[in-house]
Amino acid sequence: MGKKLKIKDKRKYPQYIHVPYGVYEKYIKRPMDVILSMAALAALSPLMAVIAVTVRIKLGSPIIFIQKRPGKNGKIFNNYKFRTMTEERDGNGNLLPDDVRLTSFGKKLRETSLDELPELFNIIKGDMSVVGPRPLMVKYLPLYNSVQARRHEVLPGFTGLAQVHGRNSISWEEKFEWDIQYVDHITFVNDWKIIFDTVKTVWKKDGIHAEGSVTMPEFTGTLERQK
Repeated sequence: MGKKLKIKDKRKYPQYIHVPYGVYEKYIKRPMDVILSMAALAALSPLMAVIAVTVRIKLGSPIIFIQKRPGKNGKIFNNYKFRTMTEERDGNGNLLPDDVRLTSFGKKLRETSLDELPELFNIIKGDMSVVGPRPLMVKYLPLYNSVQARRHEVLPGFTGLAQVHGRNSISWEEKFEWDIQYVDHITFVNDWKIIFDTVKTVWKKDGIHAEGSVTMPEFTGTLERQK
């Protein structure tokens, strides 16, 4: 048994070393991502146009919410989503809590994952993959323990194992366990199973909210014992 990591210590972010699991991950996964995302954009462009107009009417500009997120090897990229919240602020100019700014229309977009459709452009650009660990906040980078940090060894995904095993209803630690399991077992069969399971999860609206919150509570770090 090793020493406990002090999560709040400012330690150097670990070097990512990932060996492709097989031929699929090395040669097929990326071309498949591009084909699937382009096909999805072609099929869903009318729906995305309707959502964009509705967001503009109900929430105003900007229509697309752009936020910095860490991708493969911790590289920062602009993550695209349809806007779901207002910009309401208190008397001091600070944004009001998420549950206040999240509109009923925004909730519907999140429940159906339609707010994430602009991420198809991230996939085409090469920032993301169809399947992989979800891209999280940049401020979480120094909070990961050495195992959790391995989620950044691969491209983040539009969906992933954690999203079909509880989504926001499971703990951060459980999410990261699913992420690392995926990183170590990237196969054609697993990816397509996750894609089909994602459709079922979204259809059934499973795991949309964390207990007692409309959004996932912030990650504050995990103590671990390293071997």
